Amino acid sequence: MTDRPDFTHKRERHGVIGPFSGRQLVFAFAAVIVAGIVLVGITTPLGNTANAPGAADPRPTAYILSSPPPIGLKVGASAPEFSVTNDDGSTYQLTDLDGKPIRLDDLRGKAVWVNFWTTWCPPCQSEVPILRDMSERYRDRGLELVAISVQETSPADVASYAARYGLGYTIGFDGSGKIFHAYKGFGLPTQVFIDENGVIASIVGAPLDEAGAIAQIEAILPKGAGASGSPNPSTAPNPSTAPNAPAHDPIATLAPTAAP
Repeated sequence: MTDRPDFTHKRERHGVIGPFSGRQLVFAFAAVIVAGIVLVGITTPLGNTANAPGAADPRPTAYILSSPPPIGLKVGASAPEFSVTNDDGSTYQLTDLDGKPIRLDDLRGKAVWVNFWTTWCPPCQSEVPILRDMSERYRDRGLELVAISVQETSPADVASYAARYGLGYTIGFDGSGKIFHAYKGFGLPTQVFIDENGVIASIVGAPLDEAGAIAQIEAILPKGAGASGSPNPSTAPNPSTAPNAPAHDPIATLAPTAAP
């Protein structure tokens, strides 16, 4: 009689779900979770403005170039002249796009709006139409707008920009940035409003909208400014509370002022 091998019967193994084992299902589930996390990560914005103050009314802010100086210009002080003494004793004089000197002393008796800007600065570009319109509107009432281009490549580049957008106000070329630093600027645009006596009335380190510009200008117009005259002192807007320049706004105050 031939020996027969022992009979054995192995129970057929079935997957947890169909042919898939529990381990395979765990790996598949984990892969789905990881893929979901990655998708959420790459589609979520880096910033969240849901609770940001003023998010319902966003406005351009200054383009910050450097840290604020320890001591800034002081409202009520005489505005610095548009010239700087170099280390070698020579004088660096602000000039216009034709190379003619621009002197603050020559503007005494006028309201002077000094605007530091550049052609490549987005917030500066956003307010150029306002500067153009305000200069035309208030020129006959004693306003002199001096827009000082900071560290641009050449006067010709700035002149091309001015011609393209019909900018008829005075534009100074501060190629080295020395006048900008003399005025303690650290962001663009920087606005300095100077009254007819050469005294700093207000400083704004941010772009201005039309209402803000009007408030600042009306506050410094010469007393005998044109037929419409200057504002009544009792009703003249206060530069420190003018639109776009709240006293508590860290951008609106360029830097700590010297102790009185």
